[in-house]
Amino acid sequence: MTDETPAPRPLFERRMLEALICPVTHTPLTYDAEAQELLSQAAGLAFPIRDGIPVMLVGEARALKP
Repeated sequence: MTDETPAPRPLFERRMLEALICPVTHTPLTYDAEAQELLSQAAGLAFPIRDGIPVMLVGEARALKP
């Protein structure tokens, strides 16, 4: 028996990014792993990822700096 711990799963599955689009502009999003956000450059918004779940509500997004 070994004491090996499995590698931690990323909080966000990158494959999911391919299926998500910006709810405002319907354009692709980019993933910011450090900030745990999905970015919509077209809308100027960053959508948070909480507990591995993207929160795609405009009211929960933060504005990107120009």
